[in-house]
Amino acid sequence: MKKKLFLLDMDGTLYLSDQLFDGTLDFLSYIRSHGGKPVFLTNNSSKGVDAYLGKMHRLGIPCTSSDFFTSVDAAIAFLSQDRNKKIYLFGTRSFYTQMQQAGFCVTTTLEPDIDILLCGFDTELTFQKLEDACILLGRGVRFVATNPDWVCPTDYGYVPDCGSVCQMLFRATGRTPEVIGKPQPDMALLAMAKAGVSSEETVLIGDRIYTDIACGDAAGIDTILVLSGESTMETLNQSEIKPTYVMQDIRQVLTCLEREEII
Repeated sequence: MKKKLFLLDMDGTLYLSDQLFDGTLDFLSYIRSHGGKPVFLTNNSSKGVDAYLGKMHRLGIPCTSSDFFTSVDAAIAFLSQDRNKKIYLFGTRSFYTQMQQAGFCVTTTLEPDIDILLCGFDTELTFQKLEDACILLGRGVRFVATNPDWVCPTDYGYVPDCGSVCQMLFRATGRTPEVIGKPQPDMALLAMAKAGVSSEETVLIGDRIYTDIACGDAAGIDTILVLSGESTMETLNQSEIKPTYVMQDIRQVLTCLEREEII
């Protein structure tokens, strides 16, 4: 097996909500037994690694905190030179706590000396936050978003994600954010640097063309699109971004690995 680092999207790729996809455990066991390392990438900033660890363990997936790289990790790296700046945190309490623990000056109160509006996937969204954001964007503060995802998958369909909220703010203020997470290459590149592997030894697997596959493409690594989540053959045909491989699901990825048909 030539690939050593497997950058894996989670929701829509390995599971959907609390439903583990067939083949996920076998796939992870196979790559680990053949010297590969899985790293779980997520654009979801609404919860911390501890919450993901708990969920993965409930689903029977063995992992440790070092196996994760989130858009919050990317935000911390991206804003590393701005720890002395005041950030209005538009997101969950978990996101706020992670940024605070990383040494950033964060607030959820509209104050006159705010420098940055940092927007994430907010499952605790209120109209007050939307109003505060519009006021801050009107002042001209820097606008940063953890991810551009339009929706987050659930077992009943989809809910608006950070990208949808940013679109609301754009319609109200004309301002668009700097985006940190996928499809920007930073998450993949940082994970590769941490693992000490080359682009040729890395592959990214995900269900979204405009975030997962675009991230891998921007990072110069092979990609596998699985059709178990948001993307379909119709959206693939309409997209200018093309994955290296297209698979029905993670079970098919495993089958192709075992047969040495890919990678």
